[in-house]
Formats: sequence, structure tokens, C-alpha cells
Amino acid sequence: MAQTKQTISGLLAGAGTHPKHRFGQNFMVDQNLVRLIAAAGSPTAGELIVEVGPGTGTLTEVLLESGADILAVEIDRDLAGVLRERLGGEARFELIEGDALDGKHALHPELLARVTAARAGGRAVKLIANLPYNIASPLVIELLLAGVELLVFTVQREVADRLRSSAGDDAYGPLTATCQLLSRVEVLRTLPPQAFWPAPKIDSALVRLSRADRLGEHGRTFGAFSQKLFGARRKMLRKALQGLLADPEGALTELGIDPTKRCEELSPEQLWAVYGKTLEDRRRDVTLGSPEL
Repeated sequence: MAQTKQTISGLLAGAGTHPKHRFGQNFMVDQNLVRLIAAAGSPTAGELIVEVGPGTGTLTEVLLESGADILAVEIDRDLAGVLRERLGGEARFELIEGDALDGKHALHPELLARVTAARAGGRAVKLIANLPYNIASPLVIELLLAGVELLVFTVQREVADRLRSSAGDDAYGPLTATCQLLSRVEVLRTLPPQAFWPAPKIDSALVRLSRADRLGEHGRTFGAFSQKLFGARRKMLRKALQGLLADPEGALTELGIDPTKRCEELSPEQLWAVYGKTLEDRRRDVTLGSPEL
């Protein structure tokens, strides 16, 4: 049964609660868009679908129709109670009550364990969610690093612009580079504020990330490298890379990159190539027996 704004507000009132800004709660009330989100993830029987921020379960109920197993993660104890009451009897529904993130750079241990076990068993794992906006950026990176193969989610339009931006764009940064080296990014459509309750003050977007990992075991360290480099984004590369490369100018020239460029002018692939040079320097230090390592 579709959950309208009246249905959702009634469920919240019955639980003695209300939308909480600190949890980034904006409930989707356009049921056509709810079904569009579900369809964009193509959930099928046997798959494990992770849903972070399920709220009152409006998307969850649609996902259950697919025959997939749903692992929902809800930080709000009031909403967790609503979900248990409505969906606790569903054999294919499981709820983790808590924050999907364990700090800034790790998944909730139980969530990570369930994703890891599913992948080890050969099951497809996907995220399909109306994400709480305050955790979207770190969460999608952590899920890609954990091996989730497809992520379909709603976020602020600003975050979507960062994910799909190109070198030289104002929105381009470390999130862009890391995400584009881990996945293929698609922004499927813009969502108006009226699709949600309470209506946010900005547009949202529906994003699909198809995992295409080019970072391998270096995903986390490349992310830290790009964060550090973009922290000096106004400096020329030959200056910004001091301390990260033994000979920044020589390494950049070898890669065919102008040392006077700034990091925001480099494509994700070029940033990955520069990171590779830092690995060469580290291996050289180990070979020479550097006392710093």
C-alpha cells in the first residue's frame, strides 16, 4: 500500500515522533518516484538489498515485492520501532538499528559483515535508498570499497554534481576522483522538493553508481592522497606535491603533466597516475632501506 504524506505523518504521530533534522530526514511522498528508484536498481530474488534510512518503509515495501532480501539500517529508534511493527513479520526483512557509518571512514560492523558474507557467498549486493543527506558522501565511498556492485540513491543535487563533475569544474574534488575511479556515475534525474516531506530547500537527484573498480587495494590510500592534494588546490602541482614525491617536477614531466597546473585541472586518471608515482617512491625507499619506513 502506497504511503502518502498523510500516511507517513500518521505513522510518526502514532510513534510519538516527527521528522528529525539532525538525522537528515526527508520522507519521499511521491509514490511514482519511489517505484522509479526501486526500478533503477533492478532488484531481483536472491540479491541482498541494503537500504539506509528506510524511514517508515515506503521504499522498503516496494523492494520486498521484488523477492530480494532487504537489510535496512535505521539510526532513529522511533522509526526502527515503526519498521519492526510494520515489517517485523517479513522473512526477507532484517533491520540493523544504528548508524550505517562507524566514524567517518568505516561501515557499521554488522553492515560490513553482512555485505562481506553475501559477496563471499556469490550473492549480488546493492544499495537502493533515499539516503539521509548528511551521510551520503562518505557512505557511498565506503560501500563501493566494501564491494557493493550497484548503488541507486537520492541525494542533494549539489552532491550529485560533485559525483559527476569533470576536471576544472567548481564541484570537482577528491570525492569526484575517488568515486569515478571506483564506479561509473549516472545522474538519472532531478527530483523537486515537493517529492519529499518536509520539503528540502534544494533540489535532489537520483544517482546510480555501477562499480568499476580501478583502485583495487589502494582505494582508501588513494582517497587520503587526493584529500591531501586538494587541500592545497590553489597551489601549483610542483608545490602541492612536495613531501608526497621526491622529485615532483621530474615525476610530473615524465607523466606528461605540466608541473604548473593545479590538482583540480587533472582528470581522475591523471591523479591516479600521480598517486602511482608516490608508490614508486615508497618502493624505492624500501629498497634503499630508508630509516623512515
